[in-house]
Amino acid sequence: MPFPRPPRLRLAAALVCAGLLVPGCAHPGLGSAHDDPAAPATLTFWHGWSTPAEKKAIGDSVARFEKRHPHITVNVVPDVTDETMNQALRAGGDQAPDVVSSFTTNNVGQYCSSGMWVDLDPFLKKTGVDKEKVFPKPLLDYTSYEGEQCALPLLADSYGLYYNKDAFQKAGITRPPRTMSELRRDAVKLTRRDGNGSYRQVGFMPNFRLYQNSPDRLFAQWGPEYFDRKGGARLAEEPASRKFFATARALLDAQGGYGPLEKFRTTFGDEMSSQNAFLTQKLAMHMDGEWRGLMLRRAKAPFAWGTAPMPVPDDQADTYGRGYLTGTVAGIAHSSRHQNAAWELVKFLTVDTDQVVRFANAIHNVPSTLAALHSPGLDADPTFRTFLDIARNPRSVALPPSTNGGQYVTALQDFAYRVEAGKVPDLDAGLRGLDAQIDADTLQSEN
Repeated sequence: MPFPRPPRLRLAAALVCAGLLVPGCAHPGLGSAHDDPAAPATLTFWHGWSTPAEKKAIGDSVARFEKRHPHITVNVVPDVTDETMNQALRAGGDQAPDVVSSFTTNNVGQYCSSGMWVDLDPFLKKTGVDKEKVFPKPLLDYTSYEGEQCALPLLADSYGLYYNKDAFQKAGITRPPRTMSELRRDAVKLTRRDGNGSYRQVGFMPNFRLYQNSPDRLFAQWGPEYFDRKGGARLAEEPASRKFFATARALLDAQGGYGPLEKFRTTFGDEMSSQNAFLTQKLAMHMDGEWRGLMLRRAKAPFAWGTAPMPVPDDQADTYGRGYLTGTVAGIAHSSRHQNAAWELVKFLTVDTDQVVRFANAIHNVPSTLAALHSPGLDADPTFRTFLDIARNPRSVALPPSTNGGQYVTALQDFAYRVEAGKVPDLDAGLRGLDAQIDADTLQSEN
């Protein structure tokens, strides 16, 4: 959820946006929301999708939009990074895009507070879109900051557990684990070694450098609060922090310890290749996103597999079904001269149920509206439906936006690497130091 900043930091952000502190900062007044939406217009749409299938899905979406709005032409530019986009938006001018999208929800706080992406609430209101009735709350939370809705969800990702059904049957396990203690118990049963003691298969590897195992994603199962009401980091006072690291340590120790597991990890192939460790059965269980199912089917995985929500802490067993949420966000550039026309494109891509369903099916991502999540037109595969249920779960968690973008997540990752390697002898002191680092990064980004 959005967290208000202290007055001093709020003033600093306002001065930044006014161009008084940073030369070349975004100037929201460069654009216009008074253009005639019925007048002919040419829009430039920048996005980050890069594979042929993804680019085709975007192209098909834009073609549907142009058919509905024949007076609007859309020039699509794929494979654009956040860094490139931000540089162009700071510079403004005719070379900047009109409609923008990003895979980095952590940066929404920067997009909103800097004014680089315009507030969409006036557009929502004047076109009669009730955002609370259209979008799931966690997705609204990560597309807004301090009450400003400068982005909207453009499909989502949810994380769950992939498990090898054949390995489960051999180990005598009848269902996927639902609590962290069950996860540890099953991981031990599923871990197999050669005669010389080398790993053949690990039940569940919690190592934070593994594929999608960024610590914030597993931490989400505790539902932590990263910031207090003044925007200050509070991981040291968050009880879940210690429980999370203790659980990760217990998972490591139960399967042989960090060193041996990390050595085994270095034998794994690339995450997106045919040598993915779950696909090659070096992992019996693995945390991953909804897209993995499509990749497993295309690779013709040589074993039966299933999906389930990630386990939850034992003392939060009633929250089973929750998961970590993230996704793509879309907005309008502050410098666009065709903001009303740009809104028509953003609204079509993010609000139109048929469009959202067709796009979600095309690239096998989770749809980002409530209506689309319940659409009979969605892929009926039960392994995919698991991730739809996670996205619909009101207790699922998305990272809170911050004006320091994703720096606080990077700080948590670096800290977690040291914790799992046994290089943080005093966890309490380490967490206090982590909070101090996050606060310092936030203050620097504000100034």
